[in-house]
Amino acid sequence: MQKTFEPKSFEKRIYQMWLDKKYFSANANPNKKPFTIVMPPPNITGQLHMGHALNNTIQDVLTRYKRMKGFEALWVPGTDHASIATEVKIIEKLASEGIDKKSLGREGFLKEAFAWNDTYGGRIVEQLKQLGCSCDWERQAFTMDERCSSAVLETFVRLYEKGLIYRGDRMIHWCPECRTALSDAEVEHKESDSTLWYITYPIEGEEGVTITVATTRPETMLGDTAVAVNPKDARYKKLIGKKIALPLTNRTIPIIADGYVDASFGTGAVKITPAHDPNDFEVGTRHNLERIVVMDEGAVMNQNAGVYQGLARFDARKKIVEDLTALGLLVKTQDRQNNVGVCYRCDSVIEPYISRQWFVKMESLAAPAIKSVQSGSIKFQPKRFDKTYMHWMRNIKDWCISRQLWWGHRIPAYYCGACGDMTVARTAPDSCAKCGSSAIRQDEDVLDTWFSSALWPFSTLGWPEKTPELGYFYPTDVLVTAYDIIFFWVARMIFSGLEFMDEKPFSTVYINGLVRDSQGRKMSKSLNNGIDPLEIIDQYGTDALRFSLLLGIASGADQRFSSEKIESCKNFMNKIYNASKFVMMHGDKAVADITSIKNLALSDKWILTKLNDTIAAVTKALDKYESGQAASLLYDFTWNIFCDWYIECAKVGLSSGDAHVAQATASVLLHVQTQILKMLHPIIPFITEEIYQHLPIRAADSIMIDTFPTKGKNYKKDAESFEAVMELVRQIRVVRSEKKVPPSKKIAIYIVASAGKEKLIANAAEYLAKLGGASSVSLQKPDLQSIEMVSPIATLYIPNNELADKGEELARLKKELAYVESELALAQKKLSNPGFVAKAPKALLDAENDKIVKFTDLKAKLETILANT
Repeated sequence: MQKTFEPKSFEKRIYQMWLDKKYFSANANPNKKPFTIVMPPPNITGQLHMGHALNNTIQDVLTRYKRMKGFEALWVPGTDHASIATEVKIIEKLASEGIDKKSLGREGFLKEAFAWNDTYGGRIVEQLKQLGCSCDWERQAFTMDERCSSAVLETFVRLYEKGLIYRGDRMIHWCPECRTALSDAEVEHKESDSTLWYITYPIEGEEGVTITVATTRPETMLGDTAVAVNPKDARYKKLIGKKIALPLTNRTIPIIADGYVDASFGTGAVKITPAHDPNDFEVGTRHNLERIVVMDEGAVMNQNAGVYQGLARFDARKKIVEDLTALGLLVKTQDRQNNVGVCYRCDSVIEPYISRQWFVKMESLAAPAIKSVQSGSIKFQPKRFDKTYMHWMRNIKDWCISRQLWWGHRIPAYYCGACGDMTVARTAPDSCAKCGSSAIRQDEDVLDTWFSSALWPFSTLGWPEKTPELGYFYPTDVLVTAYDIIFFWVARMIFSGLEFMDEKPFSTVYINGLVRDSQGRKMSKSLNNGIDPLEIIDQYGTDALRFSLLLGIASGADQRFSSEKIESCKNFMNKIYNASKFVMMHGDKAVADITSIKNLALSDKWILTKLNDTIAAVTKALDKYESGQAASLLYDFTWNIFCDWYIECAKVGLSSGDAHVAQATASVLLHVQTQILKMLHPIIPFITEEIYQHLPIRAADSIMIDTFPTKGKNYKKDAESFEAVMELVRQIRVVRSEKKVPPSKKIAIYIVASAGKEKLIANAAEYLAKLGGASSVSLQKPDLQSIEMVSPIATLYIPNNELADKGEELARLKKELAYVESELALAQKKLSNPGFVAKAPKALLDAENDKIVKFTDLKAKLETILANT
């Protein structure tokens, strides 16, 4: 081993060794139980960030742990084509080169997209390898690869044939910037400052009679086809059925009654714009109202907007408000807070928009997915995220799956140019089945990105083919993901697995929290507070980063990342490295089988018992997927118990001069160190492998294919006895600290055993000497004045003159005596002054008398101590 811990010197070498020996590979193995995780596929637009680092470290810990526990552990890696995000990036890249997307044509653009994937999809894979991910890279998937594309095609056709996919004109969320439809889950709602405009509409044929509506979107009034009131609202009963002259247009529209209207909001009368509001769309459907679209796909006013045609929506809003004001129809405005829907990718305000799109009927798919979580067949960890899932699933709407993009899985619907007939098929038809025409064109739209990733747990294993891997590794065991994609991805995988595999896709959904900055803020570009994990790796090493991300975390809980924490974890790596070097200095004395050693020392039995407790606790934590708890347990055991206590105890045995004792100590040292390395390996794989390769005794070619530790023999009573000895050491250390005794100064210790503890105290003498910094340990009571400490096993004495340098102690005592004498003289002077005694209140006189008594007594004690020092 190198003299100092330098992770750069071995991390790449070790990872390449793992790859070369195919340690990450997994295959259907009837002699082993499978354990499967599928990686949440990162977008090919991205690079490794702290969220990826945490999420993938947790997955790697679980995979490595299960592999060491004897499972056939498969971690399937892959990337997502991320249709909207990637298309936006490619368009930006082309624009910087002076190229317009349309000028390339669809095929040319797709060539650019696949080239992008080759460059940037591979980048994040290499970064995940730097993180130490033990994925089966030979099974790496991509949502647009041939295998996944085949699964997407089969899924679409089956759902269509089952009547669960349909095409229709519906109100959808539309992003005017990305120029595509969005699903409910792709719309984020942000609190925004808004205005409520009160607009008066004149009643047709009734001079001076008006009705006032309140709206946050005056620009859509050009598409109004009714004004609605609540049928129970007495204010408007006489107006129901009448018509109004719609301002700024030459149209009249009816006043209708509908229970949807909240009589307490605004004026209790609302404008109905069926083509530009989802609730108005439903009202319009009930009342058979016309749907007038007044904007185009870019949110620019169209020909139905009259004189406002060509204005962007918010410019049109401003002009319409000005015109209404000029006509005297704007009654008032009111500031308010409003939830505004924005595109999750580009942050543009979305438009409710009527468009012909493809949808999946969700009611029948959602029911078994709800039941799977209700019944406990699928568990969220922590359980509170059940509520998030249930809220989405119980309020689910049909899923809009079509996107007006070129990058993605193209919808397998084909149209006849002659008769207009539509066919959904697995392969493109040569001619129309209805009229025989060969003028066939495919639907231009692509599928929502989440349509393909919903199939991820089984498409990556070969479905729709019945591959050996699919039969063996499905269902997977645990999904590790963040809480922000529970509906985007988790819910869709659940109903897809139940629908196509007749089996849940996983048993547990482990939710990891966010990695926030040191102030608790979410990392973002706008705050410029992001931390690049690759920079941390370059500076501190991969293991320090991984350990800092896991130490002390709990499922579902956010954490703060700080430089202090990463420094602390780097120090822990150094501690492990240096402790291992010490152990291996004596490794030539060790034997492999510690059960063959007779007459183990008390400290040996104690550390083996503490090791067993740690193995049990760490195993329990990892079986529950709580890697943060496991990291904390191992940190405490390694640093506080093994390094701070046992290694110091071991120095007693190693230097005893007894070959048997030295061999026993060296063997226990090496055994415990090896078990620590094996327990730590899933969390910090590189340093543990580097040290393991230098161990004088090891059971495997690599630590990652060695077995995870199991409990050995316990020595409970001996361990309890040694804990009592350790308590004596702590008492000595407290006294030394309080008396400011330098660590280098040795002191004489006297100890008298309690009844029945004579043998224990005799055996403990060497430990007390070594760990307590003693020059000698005498099994008797001293004659000198001493500090006395009582414990259940003994009374311990430290002579006062041992606790400080004699010269320093004399100087201190003389200084203290001079102070006491001056205070005594001052009090005596005051009380000998007749004027002071005559004027001073009784309380002050009593205080001065008390001082004389106190300082006279202290003076006598100090003079006695000085005489005996």
